[in-house]
Amino acid sequence: MSKLGDLGARLHRGEVGYDFIGNRKIWYGLSILITITAIVALAVRGLNMGIEFQGGAVFTTPKTDVSVSQATEYAEEASGHDAIVQQLGNGSLRIQVGGLDTEQSDKVRTQLAEDLNVSEDKIAAELVGPSWGEQIANKAWTGLGVFMILVVIYLAIAFEWRMAVAALIALIHDLTITVGIYSLVGFEVTVGTVIGLLTILGYSLYDTVVVFDSLKEQTKDITKQTRFTYSELANRSINGTLVRSINTTVVALLPVAGLLFIGGGVLGAGMLNDISLSLFVGLAAGAYSSIFIATPLVADLKEREPAIKALKKRVLAKRASAAAGEDEADDAAEAAVVGPRAAARRGRAEGRRG
Repeated sequence: MSKLGDLGARLHRGEVGYDFIGNRKIWYGLSILITITAIVALAVRGLNMGIEFQGGAVFTTPKTDVSVSQATEYAEEASGHDAIVQQLGNGSLRIQVGGLDTEQSDKVRTQLAEDLNVSEDKIAAELVGPSWGEQIANKAWTGLGVFMILVVIYLAIAFEWRMAVAALIALIHDLTITVGIYSLVGFEVTVGTVIGLLTILGYSLYDTVVVFDSLKEQTKDITKQTRFTYSELANRSINGTLVRSINTTVVALLPVAGLLFIGGGVLGAGMLNDISLSLFVGLAAGAYSSIFIATPLVADLKEREPAIKALKKRVLAKRASAAAGEDEADDAAEAAVVGPRAAARRGRAEGRRG
């Protein structure tokens, strides 16, 4: 068995473990700090909305030796608007210019053909209206709302409402961080971004549900025992599924990292950047929230129940009683050893006096 596999087995059996629940205030504080940073970034920098959402024209040129910076300058001079230029894998350029109508688009296309020294009919032009992007955004919000409602209903039925609430908070946490990262790095928000954001919702829930399932199994008839508190069993559930969560997350992140750093960075495929960044950040945030946010929140909510509070008192009282019994046994053992020695010393002293 590999070292990682052996560690996973020991974690599952409870032989070793990290106190995730006991240190939950650290994770809460870290998540609050990251979330506030993301919200501030959104408020200050905003999002770099793509052409699909603000309207304009997209020009795709044939292969050219003109640099991205020079093409950006040409496009902005020809249109009078800000331009976004991406170099595609085959050496061609994708030029986006917002706020153009059909007539302006034709003029910009003609000027670009002259500046780039290519034939005008080889420059593909696509005009995008802002209404289409607005429809996509509205449908995305609708889909997100329906998904959240269904998730809460399912988790409340399959597990309990406290787990549903914790999972919902973890989802919002993941989405906020992902969108905040987009704002910080300045990546363009396109339809691909929306697809990526909707995709990570399922991934974000995967590890959370795995831990919840283990927790549900371990806490079955929990009030009939006095060995563990609810928080301790929750901690055992996290540790027991920790290696599985790490393995699934790494396996999922590797191909996404390939899309982001190789497909988007090396090949220059713009749509891959849009999808892969949201997936990469969302997967990492989802793995983090399932371990450090969702399950500790469930433990906090459950520890407020009268039955769970009473269980905790019984467990702690039993441990205190056991500790006191061990102390008494130690004292008795010490007395059993020290007593004969003291008697021997007294006997020797009396012999010397005699």
